[in-house]
Amino acid sequence: MKTTQHNDSQNGQGMSRRSFFKHMAAGSVAVASAAAVNRIQGAPLPDIAKMADGQPEGQMTYRTTPTTGDKVSLLGYGCMRWPTLRGDRNGEYDQETINALVDYAIEHGVNYFDSSPVYCRGLSEKITGIALSRHPRNKYFIATKLSNASRAYWSREASLKMYHESFENFQTDYIDYYLLHSVGGGSGIREFEQRYVDNGMMDFLLEERKAGRIRNLGFSFHGQVEVFDYLLSQQDKYHWDFVQIQLNYQDWRHAQETSRRNVNAEYLYYELHKRNIPAVIMEPLLGGRLSRVPDFVAGKFKQREPEQSVASWAFRFAGSPEGVLTVLSGMTYMEHLQDNIKTYSPLQPLSQEERDFLESQVLLMLRYPTIPCNECDYCMPCPYGLDIPAIFHHYNQCLNEDRIPASSQDKNYRKARREFLIGYDRSVPALRQADHCIGCRHCVRHCPQNINIPAQMQRINKFVEDLKQGREF
Repeated sequence: MKTTQHNDSQNGQGMSRRSFFKHMAAGSVAVASAAAVNRIQGAPLPDIAKMADGQPEGQMTYRTTPTTGDKVSLLGYGCMRWPTLRGDRNGEYDQETINALVDYAIEHGVNYFDSSPVYCRGLSEKITGIALSRHPRNKYFIATKLSNASRAYWSREASLKMYHESFENFQTDYIDYYLLHSVGGGSGIREFEQRYVDNGMMDFLLEERKAGRIRNLGFSFHGQVEVFDYLLSQQDKYHWDFVQIQLNYQDWRHAQETSRRNVNAEYLYYELHKRNIPAVIMEPLLGGRLSRVPDFVAGKFKQREPEQSVASWAFRFAGSPEGVLTVLSGMTYMEHLQDNIKTYSPLQPLSQEERDFLESQVLLMLRYPTIPCNECDYCMPCPYGLDIPAIFHHYNQCLNEDRIPASSQDKNYRKARREFLIGYDRSVPALRQADHCIGCRHCVRHCPQNINIPAQMQRINKFVEDLKQGREF
């Protein structure tokens, strides 16, 4: 898709779907045609996005939604990790800082804000709505979801209640981008039908789109590729306006190497692109792991681009394909927001040589695997009190920073052993550590990354016990 500068008069927010088609027929917006790209394993990225002619330095890159003509910022704000007053995820949310982040984002061209009824302990929509409602409604696009993954919300009544509460939380009478949330897990196609078809919610949402209260309808995908393929096969029936997928330079060709149930982003992207369905990108940093790559990889990034952050490589990769509408980032801190805005203002698409370089770094990192946890908290709360994301975070952080005591024969073994154990106790209270996992698997069905969490808990607990006892491992 062609990038273009922002023009509020062409945003068309608040217009009905029918009005948009009339507006588009007038023909002021050029939408790139989608060539039928057949998915070939190992194929390079499709043609990179072209920059708007004469786009000034410092101007945000925009992409166009084919069905409604929206000019969407290539950087989208993921509203799952808002800052708290205490700095931990269990504290009170810092509305003043959230307002400042939203203000800065909008001032610098970010106009897509992605939330959900279940983010931030159920508060994301409300606190995001407070921040956004201080700005004119045509300055931003709201994306939120029918997050009815729990059986308690599978009934029509419960799903309708969740849907209507989203409008109240955002203080709006229309939602720009509405998603069926986390489709593809559990029992697959049957679970999709139970959540959205059997209860009549799919028909209801299609009618809401016709009425203009939903301007674009899509789904976010996690899990079984059969569900993804099935939903795309229903395009003539549902007319998906966009689809949200996980895409980053590791998962492009290697998602299945971290979990057999994950799907390579290369396949997901091409299947959408050949149908001209825009892709909204989640997890461009794999839950932050691609901004905390091992030192030996980070050094190579810095050698090539000393003035660019490690994270910028991942955002350039995610934003380069022409079929990408926006790339979501959960920016808790102002410096992260500023860095990402810089990367996309404007986007410098990756060259083929740079893409080959990233692939070589992925192959190196796969030799030293971290646990593919994105700290999304979908696995929480644990019935037995474990802090699953905190356990994985400590282990991954030590591995990425080369602070894992690999062998008692290492000269730095005693120091690394002490730092790991002390850090573990400080990061995770004793009653919430891995040794309390009983393997109930309650968490497994909720994990978008399909991690065998009990097996990883057992592995980490054995590692910790071996360290405590000074045993070889």
